[in-house]
Amino acid sequence: MVLSRYRWFVCAALALLLVGCDPSQQKAPPVPQQATAPAVAEPAPAPAQAAASPSAEAIRQQKIQQLIERVNKAYAAGDADYRKGRLPEAKTEFDRAVDLMLTSGFDINSDPVLKDAFDRIVDQVNGLEMEALKVGNGFAPKVEETPADVASDVTFEANPDIEAKARAELATTKSDLPLMVNEYVSSFINFFANSERGHNTLLHAFQRAGRYKAMIQRVMAEEGVPQDLIYLAVAESGFQPRAVNRRSGAGGMWQFMPRGDYGLTRNGYVDERFDPEKSTRSYARYMKFLHAQLGDWYLAMAAYDWGAGNVQRAVGKTGYADFWELYKRHNLPAETQNYVPEILAAIIIANNPHQYGFDEITLDPPVLTDTVTINYSVDLRLVSDLVNVPMDELQALNPSLLRMDTPPDASFDLHLPAGTAAMFQQRIAAIPESKRGVWRYHRLAPDDTLESVAHTYRVSVSDLAEANELEPQQSLSGIEALVVPVPPAAAPSAHTVMYTARRGDTLVSIADRFGVSLDQLRRWNKLPGGTRVEAGQRLHVVEPVTVRRSRGRHHRTTITDADLHPKAAKRGSSKGSHEAGDPPSRKKSAHGASTQESSKTSHSKSAESKRSGDNKGSSKKQK
Repeated sequence: MVLSRYRWFVCAALALLLVGCDPSQQKAPPVPQQATAPAVAEPAPAPAQAAASPSAEAIRQQKIQQLIERVNKAYAAGDADYRKGRLPEAKTEFDRAVDLMLTSGFDINSDPVLKDAFDRIVDQVNGLEMEALKVGNGFAPKVEETPADVASDVTFEANPDIEAKARAELATTKSDLPLMVNEYVSSFINFFANSERGHNTLLHAFQRAGRYKAMIQRVMAEEGVPQDLIYLAVAESGFQPRAVNRRSGAGGMWQFMPRGDYGLTRNGYVDERFDPEKSTRSYARYMKFLHAQLGDWYLAMAAYDWGAGNVQRAVGKTGYADFWELYKRHNLPAETQNYVPEILAAIIIANNPHQYGFDEITLDPPVLTDTVTINYSVDLRLVSDLVNVPMDELQALNPSLLRMDTPPDASFDLHLPAGTAAMFQQRIAAIPESKRGVWRYHRLAPDDTLESVAHTYRVSVSDLAEANELEPQQSLSGIEALVVPVPPAAAPSAHTVMYTARRGDTLVSIADRFGVSLDQLRRWNKLPGGTRVEAGQRLHVVEPVTVRRSRGRHHRTTITDADLHPKAAKRGSSKGSHEAGDPPSRKKSAHGASTQESSKTSHSKSAESKRSGDNKGSSKKQK
C-alpha cells in the first residue's frame, strides 16, 4: 500500500511538472501531453451546473427579453421606413412589432417589463401616425381629391368658345342621358379642360374608372338604368372604393351614408358600402327609385345628393319640376347646384376626350377576380399563403372587409386574384374548417426542415408532423408545402384587430362596431378622455369580437323592384308610414327617431355641410 501511495504521488508530481512546463521548450512527444489530461476531468463541474440550472422564471424572463429585442428590431425597421417616406412599409413593420407582443402568449398587463415595452411601442407608433396625419392621411392609403372636391371652391368663368364647341358636339355625342350645355356646364368644362388641377384630377378619375368600368356597365344594364350614370362616381369618389367623406361619414365609390338601409350589410366584419359591385347595384337601384319618384334624371341626380324629399319640396314651392329652374331661383343648396353641371361636364368630356385636351387617358387595367362564396371564418393571412399573393393585394380585392378575417356564421364573397379559385379550394380543404381562422400554410424552401418551420411559427415539431401526417424525423423531400397548426393563443387574428379610423368615426362608434367598451378601447391605445379620433389613426382592438346581430335599419335586406316601384312608394306614403319621396328605410335617424328633411335651403356649401339632423337622416349624404 505504501508503495502504491508513493507511486501515486510521483505520478501526480510528474503530471504537475509537465503541465507547468512551457510547451515551446518541451521535447517530449505529444502522447504524454494527452496522457496528462486532467482535462478529462473538466466535466467535473457538471453537477454544479445541473444544480444551478435556470429556473422557470429565469427562462421566462429570457424569453421576454428575446421578445422585446424582436419587437424593437421590427419597430426600428418601421421607423427607418417612416423616415424615408415609405409609409406602407413602415405600417407593416409597426404592425409586426405590435403583433409580436399581442400574440406572444404572455399576459402583457401582468408583467411590468412587457407592459412598459408595449405602452412605449404603441405610444411611439401612435405619435408617428399623428405626425403623418398632419401632412396627409396617416398610414392609411391615400385617397385623392375628387373632381367635385377640387371644383367646389373654384369660380371659373364660362368660355363662350368652349360652350359653342360643346353645343356643336352634342349633335354627334351618343349618350343614354339627356345632355345639354349651358353657361353652368361650360364653366365646369372650362375648369376641367384648362386648369392644371382640374385637368389632372379628372384625368386620374377617368384612369381609375378602367378598373371598374366593365363591371359597372354590366350592373347598370342588368338594373335598367342609363350607362352614363357611371359618371356620378366622378363627383362622388373619383372611382375610389375606399373613399370616405370626412364630414358626413359617407363612404365607398357611391358615398352611401353609414345610416340607412340600401341593401348593404354593415357590421363588425364587413361594410359593403366599400364593395365595388354590391354598392354599384344598390346605387343603380336607388337611382331607378329616385327617377320613378321625380320623373327626371337631372332631378334624380340632385336628389341623390340632397334627398328626394328636399327636391320634391323645392318643386312644390316653385311649381317647376325642372332642375335648371330650381337652380336659377336658388332653391337648391350650392353643392347640389354644382353637382349636376359638373357631372354633365364629365360626361361630355368623356365622350369627346381629345377635343378637350384629354389625349393621354390610359385606363387602368380592369380588376379581374375569382369570387368564392364561403360560409366559414378564414384569416386573410392564410388566404394569402394559399394563393401566394401579398396581403395588400388581397385586401385591395376585398375592400369591404374591416378585419383580417371573414365573418363567422355568415356567407362572404371572397375575391381572389383571377385564376386562383381552384388552387384556394384545393389547398383550404387540407385545413379543418374550425382551424381556418388560426392555422397557416407554408410553402417549403429547399433548406426547410420540420424543425425550422416549427421554430418559425413557434409550434412543436410533433404537432407540425402530426398535422401533416409525417414522422417527426421525416425528410421533407418531395413535399411542396405544410399546414401549420398555429394554436389559437398565438394567432394574431384571435387577439388583435388593427382598425384604421375613417372620416366621421368616433371612439364610441368604433367601440360599438367591435362590441367592446369605450374604456377598453382607450386603455389598449393609451388614449385620453374624449371620443374624437383622427381619420387614418390605427387602433388596436385586443380582444376577440363577438358580432351582435343588429336589429332594425342595419339588417341585411335586398331592395326589390316592389320597394323601388313608384306605385309601391305611393301606397306607402298614402298610409302615412313615411314622407312622400323617401323610401321607408331612410326615415330613421341613428337613434331610430323619425326625421323629416328640412325645407330650408342654403346657398353656402359649408353651411349646408354642417347642417345636422333631419337632412342627414333622409338624404344619401351631406358632404
